[in-house]
Amino acid sequence: MGHPPKVFKGAGLTVRFAPRSRRRTVAAPSLGSDLIRDCRFRGFVTMSARASRQHDEVQDEVGTAELSLKETAPTAPQGRQTAPRIDARVMLARYRRDVVLADALVAALAASLAITLRFDGEAPGGWAWAPAALPLIWLSITGLHRTYEQRFLGDGTDEFERVLRSGLVLFTSIAVSSFLMRSNLSRSVVVFAVPVTVLGSLAGRKLLRMRLHAARAAGEGMEKTIVVGGGDGVAHLVQLLKSTPHRGMDPVGVCLPPLSVIPSELNGVPVLGGPNDILQAVDDTGAHVVAVVSHPDFWGHPLRKLAWALEERDVELIVSPGIVEVAGPRLSIRPIAGLSLLHLERPAASGGQMLLKAGFDRSLGTLILVLCSPLLLAIAAAVRLTSAGPALFTQTRVGVGGREFSIYKFRSMIPDAERKLIDLAHHDDGNGVLFKIRGDPRVTRIGQYLRRYSLDELPQLINVARGEMSLVGPRPPLPSEVAGYSDDAVRRLRVRPGMTGLWQVSGRSDLTWEQSLQLDLRYVDNWSMTLDLSILWRTVHAVVRGSGAY
Repeated sequence: MGHPPKVFKGAGLTVRFAPRSRRRTVAAPSLGSDLIRDCRFRGFVTMSARASRQHDEVQDEVGTAELSLKETAPTAPQGRQTAPRIDARVMLARYRRDVVLADALVAALAASLAITLRFDGEAPGGWAWAPAALPLIWLSITGLHRTYEQRFLGDGTDEFERVLRSGLVLFTSIAVSSFLMRSNLSRSVVVFAVPVTVLGSLAGRKLLRMRLHAARAAGEGMEKTIVVGGGDGVAHLVQLLKSTPHRGMDPVGVCLPPLSVIPSELNGVPVLGGPNDILQAVDDTGAHVVAVVSHPDFWGHPLRKLAWALEERDVELIVSPGIVEVAGPRLSIRPIAGLSLLHLERPAASGGQMLLKAGFDRSLGTLILVLCSPLLLAIAAAVRLTSAGPALFTQTRVGVGGREFSIYKFRSMIPDAERKLIDLAHHDDGNGVLFKIRGDPRVTRIGQYLRRYSLDELPQLINVARGEMSLVGPRPPLPSEVAGYSDDAVRRLRVRPGMTGLWQVSGRSDLTWEQSLQLDLRYVDNWSMTLDLSILWRTVHAVVRGSGAY
């Protein structure tokens, strides 16, 4: 009969020591502070380049098994072979190649199609060179805008924003060159070819990104990552990387500062030593990346020496400054007396960018309202014919700066729905702030379809055209909600509320109040036109699926 294991508690960890024949296990506590949202493209500073390198997979497995103090897994039967994993750098090189080819092909097709439509079978004359020249020009401009750099490829909105800027530069360059050279350029060719090139490049990159994310979700092309820092920060980053495999970083080991009790693993990832063991851990695991979480012991000259050592091994070093929910465009480096300071720009809540957003919202909102007017009239007629009461439902909401306005929706409930709310209060399925019921008996038959596909919100285009709302923004709150806002929640009122937003494409009514608030604050702090376009695109998919709507 074996002896019971001894238990020792200390330093926030529970360590169980078993007899010698059994290995030691350590249970790490769950840590609940905010997660770092996007380690690669939002909160980290890249400090060294990387190139292609192959690793011995068998040696990786042996080294990892020894360092994690785990028993070796049984050998697979002979004759049963496992398909080799694609190396991360090989996959990224292929992805960059495919992006370049897609951009060149789209530009050539756009130029060819524009010439065909313009000349309609006639000899194009000097325009015959356009299908060959436009791809070279387009690749040069997008390359100068760094759209092929690894830090921008495959994730985030920076890549798409740079492509849009490249398109503006392409159009401006052609116009200015035509004026200076007094050449007789066909405006119809330019007006057609440039937008098609930009939109085609965006679509091609989106499709390639979806393929890349699918491969990473299957475990292909993952960058082996050593996470270094204090226990809390390391645990959070490991949890984030494991829950978002499409980022392409796979934590294979952690290095912690000296503790009274050193665990054998943290969140399922083996502990490979301390700060002095980082390079050995890199060599043993064949890591591609070392991620240093903000910690007093990892800064200044020791961090500089680590960067030099990793550079010799062709390993990338990224550093988390401990800032969360901040998009890359708001971050910049300011070197002062040899010290790199991270500058955090203020959110764009006013000025020229917001004027551009307001003009875009009003113009596009009015256009959609006019185009959808037959559909709006048909829905209004259906609502009136299928239930008693008006077609439109109006309600007071709070807009930018706390100003109240009347929001318009198609009525999806019975006329006396508000009076029956008290009787249904105990059935609330909402997020604690908003009242929601799955299968709400007050919803009419046609209202169920209107809500499922968000058709009941189409009259809000009137609010957008009047400047009271935006196409994209935080959810418009009720005055009763605003009265109970915390200091953090009040920041939602810094921008106009939107018909759609991050909350719409991330779960809609299935989200908790804290999740909805976090998404709205993320939007307020990191707004950009590229983010708006991305949300509008994702809204189409969310509405078609009808998930989270009730």
